[in-house]
Amino acid sequence: MRRVLTASAVLTAITAVTAVPLCPAASAAAPYKGANTASVQDDFNGDGYRDLVVGAPYAANGSVEAAGAVVVLYGSSSTVSATHRTVITQATAGIPGGPEEYDRFGTSVASADLDRDGYADLIVGTPYEDVGGKASRGSVTVVWGGPNGLAGGTNIAPPAGFGEGVAYCRFGMSLAAGDMNGDGAPELGVGSGCDGSSYAGPFTRTGASASRYLEWRASGRGVVMGDVNEDGRAERFWLSGPADDDLRGSVYLDNGAPADDTGSVDAPTELPYADGHAGQIGDVNGDGYGDLVTGIADDDYLANATGAAHRGGEIQVLYGGPHGITADQHPTVFHQDTAGVPGIAENGDEFGQSLSIGDVNGDGYGDVLVGSPGEAVGTHQGAGTAVLLRGSSSGLTTARAAGYTQDTIGVPGAVETGDQFGAAVHLADLNRDGKAETVVGAPTENSDGCVWVARGSAFGPVPSRSFDVCGKSAGISVRNVGGYFGATMTSAHVEM
Repeated sequence: MRRVLTASAVLTAITAVTAVPLCPAASAAAPYKGANTASVQDDFNGDGYRDLVVGAPYAANGSVEAAGAVVVLYGSSSTVSATHRTVITQATAGIPGGPEEYDRFGTSVASADLDRDGYADLIVGTPYEDVGGKASRGSVTVVWGGPNGLAGGTNIAPPAGFGEGVAYCRFGMSLAAGDMNGDGAPELGVGSGCDGSSYAGPFTRTGASASRYLEWRASGRGVVMGDVNEDGRAERFWLSGPADDDLRGSVYLDNGAPADDTGSVDAPTELPYADGHAGQIGDVNGDGYGDLVTGIADDDYLANATGAAHRGGEIQVLYGGPHGITADQHPTVFHQDTAGVPGIAENGDEFGQSLSIGDVNGDGYGDVLVGSPGEAVGTHQGAGTAVLLRGSSSGLTTARAAGYTQDTIGVPGAVETGDQFGAAVHLADLNRDGKAETVVGAPTENSDGCVWVARGSAFGPVPSRSFDVCGKSAGISVRNVGGYFGATMTSAHVEM
């Protein structure tokens, strides 16, 4: 069941966190391939290795509780470590703004080469930041990549008219980027509790974009981008999140900016059979078309209503094709009552709270890792689990499915009540061996939070060679509330 986040129970902090440049200069004098190439999508220093971004949104900064921090662990031939890192906060030189209590810098994170210099740039959401006297209006910050890693930054401003007359908009509660027009400059989508915000690249280092608009015709708490019709251009999907009349959350395909005052021209296409609160696109069946996987973690028990997700939570899969993802498609649904899925569906498991797509064994099919942080392990409520479902030529399958907890042989640590193992998950090839590492966040492990990292192999993740990286060892600090290191990564998670 969901662990209630309170200042006394979930939070811890970070003492004076500045950028800790323990990262040596990149070995490559020039970018490896270009940071919008899928294989080096998160490569901030251009050395050819993807980097791991871990948010610690409740980390403190000096005496400032829950100001938030983001830690970047740089990839290498020996994968990531706690010492090869950069720590970024709003007190870091060159980063706009300043640390304030409960801003929660790092609540969402993403990456893309926004200025097209060949290095990935880090995008950070701070949805609970007060801006212009408006509580929790939210902000989005870009930290620029380069040959020596991340340095300097700017804010991305909301489009004109954003949140007019509305409080607590939480601009930046979700982020996604992708090249929608094939010009090599990624577009950016920013979700919020108000309107979705859309930006066309390229971006300048002042934060200006080629154009921007509000997608006010569809609630846009979640945003997902990727190519689902193999035309070399990304599609953008808006996920509205739970509403009184639709707890499972509607899914819309963005068709472009409003072209008239009524909003009827270029109106987004609703996918009436699809649901989801968060999602990601990847090629699960190896046919070259991106597939949309969404998660709905809240069941009737957590929603305190009927009509939410299957008991314990669920994920849905919509397969791409020559015509993309169309309104008449019915998703394939997986939950812990699906034959072959590890575990048993129970109230409040939160299966689908987080998800990620990546190829863990190098067979050419995207596998899906699903977090279930509310899962009980034995008598330990909310200890959490992560479930791996395998891709295949016939799509996502439960064959060779596996579940991982802190009770799994080879996984460091011990099962404890409320650790929330699986609150965030991520699949990415960090050592460039062609097989994605499996990364699972346990943000309420101890006072700081940890992430578990297991290398991929021809057989999948290898727990016996796995290790933990915890928040304090990675440079964050805590005071009276938990740092929540491992609460966010660049893969999808539900943020309400």
